[in-house]
Amino acid sequence: MAPGAATGRHVHDMDYVIVPMATSEMTIFSSDGDRSKASISLGNSCFRRAGSSMMLNETESEIVFLEIELKESV
Repeated sequence: MAPGAATGRHVHDMDYVIVPMATSEMTIFSSDGDRSKASISLGNSCFRRAGSSMMLNETESEIVFLEIELKESV
C-alpha cells in the first residue's frame, strides 16, 4: 500500500493472518467505526477475526504484507 492509500471497506468472510513483509504501522477502521493504529513488523504475523474493516496507510513509506484467509475444515 502506497502512502495515503486505503483498502476501502471490505469484508473477510473467514478468519485470516497478516504476514508483514516490512515493519510499519497501519490505521485500521473496524466495522463499528473504531479507528486504531497497528504496528506490524517483519517476522511477526498477526491473526484477525473475520469481519468488515478498512486499512489506511498514514505513513510516508509503503506497507507491504500478505493476507492469508483460513479455510474451515471439512
